[in-house]
Amino acid sequence: MKNTARAAANWQRIYAMSFAGLYPQYVKKAEAKGRTKAEVDEIICWLTGYRQTGLEAHLKKKTTVEDFFTGAPRPNAGRGLITGVVCGVRVEEIKEPLMREIRYLDKLIDELAKGKAMEKILRKAA
Repeated sequence: MKNTARAAANWQRIYAMSFAGLYPQYVKKAEAKGRTKAEVDEIICWLTGYRQTGLEAHLKKKTTVEDFFTGAPRPNAGRGLITGVVCGVRVEEIKEPLMREIRYLDKLIDELAKGKAMEKILRKAA
């Protein structure tokens, strides 16, 4: 992914958005494919280290996407195992750390919506 001035401007727009504004889109995508809000929450908590109460507090406060991810208490060490394409870009090739974190979540929600088992989504050992 090229780090152009246009890309950086788009990233800043995304970073300034409220995470509470994105969250319903994740839930809607999952529920449209027969998955649940609880599964979306489990993925978010696994990725970031937030507990359910912390996630709900950030949604209520309308925390920015940037603050939500940079303030994550325990980003999961297994997130480096997340690979694949989101929006035409390989997540493992994204150089901008914050955008990579956002795309990790996008990729996991995509996997959920495609019917992948939670054990595989959460990169649990067999």
